Amino acid sequence: MQSTVLILGARGRFGLAVARAFAGAGWRVLAHMRPGATVPPEAAHGSGIEWVALDLFDTPSLTAAAHGATVVVHALNPAYTNPAWTAQALPMMDAAIAVTRALQATLMLPGNVYNFGTDMPPVLREDTAQQARTVKGQVRIALEAQLQRSGVRGVVIRAGDFFGSGRGTWFDATIVTKIAKGVFTYPGPRDVATAWAYLPDLARTFVAVAGQRAQLAPFEVLHFAGYSLTAQQWLDALDPLARQQGWVKPEAHVRLARLPWPLIRLGAWVMPTWAALMEMAYLWHTPHTLANDKLTRLIGPEPHTPLALAARTALADLGYLDAAAAGHRQRGPHARA
Repeated sequence: MQSTVLILGARGRFGLAVARAFAGAGWRVLAHMRPGATVPPEAAHGSGIEWVALDLFDTPSLTAAAHGATVVVHALNPAYTNPAWTAQALPMMDAAIAVTRALQATLMLPGNVYNFGTDMPPVLREDTAQQARTVKGQVRIALEAQLQRSGVRGVVIRAGDFFGSGRGTWFDATIVTKIAKGVFTYPGPRDVATAWAYLPDLARTFVAVAGQRAQLAPFEVLHFAGYSLTAQQWLDALDPLARQQGWVKPEAHVRLARLPWPLIRLGAWVMPTWAALMEMAYLWHTPHTLANDKLTRLIGPEPHTPLALAARTALADLGYLDAAAAGHRQRGPHARA
C-alpha cells in the first residue's frame, strides 16, 4: 500500500526538495501551500505531487484533505527577521502539531545549529547542551521543546547551512553571487570548518528516516553530517569548475573575498534582516560539525553527493551553467562509503 506524506510549506526551498524526494521514492505526496499561491512550474504536471491550497490554521479542512497521511513534514519558515520568528514560529508549530495529531501521524522537523550558541563545541551531538542566547537560537530551542511536549510522534533532523535546489540561503544570496567573475565571497575566515547540507541529500535522508520511523522513540533528534567545510575547501572544489567555465584563467584560482561585516553592522541599525544576520555571525567563526552516528545506525550510510558534483549541480540550478556545461544531473542517491 502506498504511503502518504503531507508537506506543510511545500512551496519553500526545503519543502519542494523534500516533496520531490518523497515522490521519487514512491510516496503519495500532498503538498500544502497557502490559499492564492501558485504551483511552482517545475512541480506542476507530471511531478507526482498533489497540491493543497488551504489555510495552515484550518485544521479540520487540512486534516480532511490529507486523510491517510502517516507522515507530516514541517517545512514552514517565517521571514528571516527576529520579530517575524518571535511572532510566527511557535504558532506555525502549533498548527503543524494540530494536524499531525488529528492524522495520528509522525511530525518531522528540519533543525539547525542555532540551538547551541556561541559556546558550542567543535563536534555537535544529539545530547550536546543547547545554550543559545540569540533570538533565533532560543526560538529554535522552544520549537523542539514544543514538539517534544505535544505528545505527537516527532523527529528532528538537524543539519548545517543549505545549498542546492534553488535560492534562499547564504550560498546563493551572498557566497556565489560573483562566482562567474572568479570571486567567492565568504562570511568567515579561510580556515574555519562549518557544517553544510546539500539539500537533495538532506531530503533523501528525510525519506529514509520516515521509512524507519517505527524504530524511533516517540520523540527523537538525529544529526545529518553533510559536509564540514572551510572556505579553502570550497575554493579547492570550485577551482576546476571555474577554469572549465572560463571564470578564471588556466592554472589560476577562484579569489576569496571577505563579506563586509562592518557595513552590515551599520546597516543593522535600520534593516531588520541585517540585524538578524549580525546576531548569527558567530557561526562563521566557530568551528562545528554534526556527528551522525545515531542517524547512520538507523538508516545506514547517509545520502552523500561528492562535493564537486553537488557544487556543480547547485550552480547549474542557479543558472550559472548552461545545460551542456552542467553535465548529468543526479538521478539517485549517492551513498558515503
